Amino acid sequence: MPFILASSSPRRRELLASLGIAFTIIKPDIDETQRPDEPPLDYARRLSREKAAAVADRLSAPAAVLAADTVVILGADTLGIDDQGVILGKPADADEARAMLRRLRGRTHQVVTALTLARLIPFAPPALDTRLTTSRVLMRDYSDAEIEAYIATGDPFDKAGGYAIQHAGFNPVARVEGSYTNVVGLPLETLRAMLDAIGWPDTALTDRAGDPA
Repeated sequence: MPFILASSSPRRRELLASLGIAFTIIKPDIDETQRPDEPPLDYARRLSREKAAAVADRLSAPAAVLAADTVVILGADTLGIDDQGVILGKPADADEARAMLRRLRGRTHQVVTALTLARLIPFAPPALDTRLTTSRVLMRDYSDAEIEAYIATGDPFDKAGGYAIQHAGFNPVARVEGSYTNVVGLPLETLRAMLDAIGWPDTALTDRAGDPA
């Protein structure tokens, strides 16, 4: 069965490849605008399903399509999921990146990834399984000078929240509660469970990249 990753993210591509799964990339073409008064979790869940469906519509069965949407939510520093917080998207320029990183500095926020696995079966509509994974992330108290140096690398501009947890030069995160790979963009623990649920033949494979935590 062909496996399709509905994402052009290099981080998701690397994480999926670490499972030893052969896949093809097809980027979905959808409107990613958040609807008025749409809660962050509903937004992530909807985009994930729309991405999977958009790619599935271009394929013939049998096939499997994996889509993901990751949001950074800044709100109350609670132990649960804060579904009323503010989504921090990808900064459009240096000013937005600077503002985001200052807002996040020394605070806890949540990273939520909605994964959708669509299984295309002959003579049946696609079967969609969508699951949410949440991690709590405490940012360290980095300086303004460190922010400027990080922005100068150009790294923040394709990252939700304006940062990459794995960036060795900036190293913005003090602590993660939950899945590390979720913060990178593809929670491997959740994905393995979803693959097990459809009986994917290679689900016994381990992560060759090892535990990044």
